[in-house]
Amino acid sequence: MSGKSRVKQCYRCSLTAPILYRVKFEENNQWVFVCPECCTAVSANNPFYIYGGTWKTQKSRKRR
Repeated sequence: MSGKSRVKQCYRCSLTAPILYRVKFEENNQWVFVCPECCTAVSANNPFYIYGGTWKTQKSRKRR
């Protein structure tokens, strides 16, 4: 059985992506979701960058 399909947009470019990264990259310390391309851009030489996890469109279902 497949997991639940979900949709989110990248905070920077507003495109939907199957994988987004939860990050902080500005001085205000707000958690946002960014796509892999934007993550590369915001993390480079950024003292405020913090990685907070990976979000996926297909949420895996735990087996029992």
